[in-house]
Amino acid sequence: FPESKRLAAKEDARNMFYFGYDNYMKFAFPQDELNPIACCGRGPDILNPLNLNINDVLGNFSLTLIDSLDTLAIMGNSTEFKYAVDVVLNQVNFDLNSTVQVFETNIRVLGSLLSAHLIIEDDEQPFGNMRLPNYNGELLSLAHDLAVRLLPAFEHTSSGIPYPRVNLRYGIPNSTVTHTATAGAGSLLLEFGTLSRLTGDPTFENLARRAMHELWSRKNSDTGLFGVAIDVVSGKWMGKQSGVGAGLDSFLEYLLKAYVLFGEKNDLEMFDEAMQSIKDHLRRGRKHCNSGHGDPPIYVNVDLSNGMMINTWVDSLQAFFPGLLVLNGDIEEAICCHAFYYAIWKRYDALPERYNWRLKEPDVRFYPLRPEFIESTYLLYRATKNPFYLHIGREILDSLEKHAKTECGYASLHNVLDKSQEDRMESFFLSETCKYLYLLFDFENPLHQNKGMQTVFTTEGHLLPVNRNKPWEREFDFCFDGPSLNKVSNQSRVILSRQCEYISMERRFSLPLHRDYLQQVHEMVGGV
Repeated sequence: FPESKRLAAKEDARNMFYFGYDNYMKFAFPQDELNPIACCGRGPDILNPLNLNINDVLGNFSLTLIDSLDTLAIMGNSTEFKYAVDVVLNQVNFDLNSTVQVFETNIRVLGSLLSAHLIIEDDEQPFGNMRLPNYNGELLSLAHDLAVRLLPAFEHTSSGIPYPRVNLRYGIPNSTVTHTATAGAGSLLLEFGTLSRLTGDPTFENLARRAMHELWSRKNSDTGLFGVAIDVVSGKWMGKQSGVGAGLDSFLEYLLKAYVLFGEKNDLEMFDEAMQSIKDHLRRGRKHCNSGHGDPPIYVNVDLSNGMMINTWVDSLQAFFPGLLVLNGDIEEAICCHAFYYAIWKRYDALPERYNWRLKEPDVRFYPLRPEFIESTYLLYRATKNPFYLHIGREILDSLEKHAKTECGYASLHNVLDKSQEDRMESFFLSETCKYLYLLFDFENPLHQNKGMQTVFTTEGHLLPVNRNKPWEREFDFCFDGPSLNKVSNQSRVILSRQCEYISMERRFSLPLHRDYLQQVHEMVGGV
């Protein structure tokens, strides 16, 4: 893959991002999304609250701008990054009568606000000078305000698994549905955990961990598999299907990435056990990727109670799985798994939402410009340095330019067979699809330098630095230092002992520590 070709592809990926971003700012902002065919903005479907395809994501908070912040930084555009942050701080607030999905708002909005804040605060400034004059953590404050508005999802649910939707002003909507995707409930930890560690308030991380552990406790006792959806009230699985695609994808991803980000050994143990169950019950085909007889490996959808195959389709979200295998060091398996999705892409210049591998045709022909296959291609190149993956990236760029580009953006493909378009450009096209394409060809990016950066990409492609620090533990070191307790009065010792017992329960069972209660304890014991 010649150097001139790589540099041209890098520039094409950059231009793709800016064509979508600039036209969003020109035709759509401050609305949430760009309609790239009509060249206008799109917000929530107020007339039809049941249009969840739109309303779960769009909340009247300039979604695409927020979701694009760290892509601007990673591309080294300090001028536009600073301008975009300033616009967000001056024009975005979350005191809105908007009912949104907790998962989507967490990964697209909360994750991006945290990432942008950390880029500004980074002492090294690896992407160039991204500091704003007189910046005083306003993005973090905005992120905290948003997260607090998501917390009602965890209330009134005895299972500890959050409701899927909240109204940002009024909390849980009346007559809300109680079933949620496993990935939706179990993919909050990276963002909530980072927020807790930045603010010193463990409530957010503890609630996210509790949800993850509650899901974990409900895995099938025979197979170790999880369902794709669960009822938050009863705590029971909705249906029998298990897989690695829609409904479960980022739950698996966050088990591994939470370990990398926070260093909690239990997260890695859960991930390893889950992966073993997946390989035992979902994997079909020959034992080894590149040797032996029989079909190449494929991961199928099964009945979670017995591992029997339940259908013959894969979905486009499953294309994240080769990338997860790369992060787990299983390179050979990742290569074979990725090749399967590449074969589908070659056939259609896109990935249909569902592809029936037995019938060899799409079951659902829609392609909303998803990033998962591109993310896996990027990670495989970084792991192998095989130029084959650069050629694939070039093909993806050409396919999107040929079939998705419109007068003022890039449109979802309504049908991968005839390449008819749908007038929608989702925010993840700029936050992930363009970002991973650009990084695939940007060898010089600070993320790829020899020393590397200790960072993790969230499931929405937002950059978070490794953070093993728990500031709330330092506040209560006296709980684990007997002589310190002996120095206080008998009355204070009783109060502190109760508090330390509470902290011990919090650590053991991931119960939320409430800051108001902690403050009261501090005042009662005179700030000891």
